[in-house]
Amino acid sequence: MKKDGEKKPDLVVFNEETQKYDAALKPYGTSASSPVIKPTNTATWTADGVRRTNKILKGKFEEVRREYELLMEKFHYNDMLYNAKFGFEPIIGETYHLYLNKKDELFLSIIEPSEWSLEYKGSFRLNSDKMWEKVTTETKPEA
Repeated sequence: MKKDGEKKPDLVVFNEETQKYDAALKPYGTSASSPVIKPTNTATWTADGVRRTNKILKGKFEEVRREYELLMEKFHYNDMLYNAKFGFEPIIGETYHLYLNKKDELFLSIIEPSEWSLEYKGSFRLNSDKMWEKVTTETKPEA
């Protein structure tokens, strides 16, 4: 161990724990004539990583946004149909048609849009989970 006042010069690499000179064992240059240590330029790598990550996250965000919009559309249909008027118990798997009556009330019917002159809002099928799904049918021609 070194005594007070036995300070080594700055150019001398002395390990106080092992009490040895270990300049040759260091993973970096220890003298003034050693090559300069320059940090690697990681700006290109970082920019590329940020660009790729943002592209992946944007894609996932758009996917989640589309799923959210579809979910909200299903919620809107189910809310609208469960609040519509109907005088029968809908059968799972059957297609029903939604209309707007003269009192501006929504009601569900089995009558096809081509057979009626009321304002047609869409056709829907009740699935086994008791959720309404919109089905595409040919709409009646405008009179």
